[in-house]
Amino acid sequence: MLIAELVATGGDGCATLTRVQSAFGTVVWVVAGVGVIGALVALLISGRTWADYGKNHLTLDTESERASQGSAAAAVERELEIRQLLEARNARRRRRGEPEVDIEQELARLSAPVIDPELRQEIRELVVARNHRRARQGKPPLDIEREIEREIAGLHGV
Repeated sequence: MLIAELVATGGDGCATLTRVQSAFGTVVWVVAGVGVIGALVALLISGRTWADYGKNHLTLDTESERASQGSAAAAVERELEIRQLLEARNARRRRRGEPEVDIEQELARLSAPVIDPELRQEIRELVVARNHRRARQGKPPLDIEREIEREIAGLHGV
């Protein structure tokens, strides 16, 4: 039917078809431009920051804002979780017939700070500097080894 109409009109439909084809590229570019502008406006109006995009939406905000790592509450929570893991490990060992591990002793071992030689040397340098300050103030010097061990013991809560 369409071909018959084109033949009946003497080819005027061909001119219309050519105008539609030539306008197609312009229409595509205009629609793409409007889409990009609309996307940018939507991004600016939404008020979300880039940090919000990476959040896990399965947790509540209060869960993500737990106690900070250095707080007493975080230390207690960490100790409880380690204790639960040790109890579960002992339960598995019990089922296999293996001897159980002392939970308190293992917890103390796992919670102890790891002191490498570089950290020990840095603590030694701090103690020596402290002794120099004490000597300038007229105070007696501290025992370096004992003071290093005291500083290391103080790192337990860190």
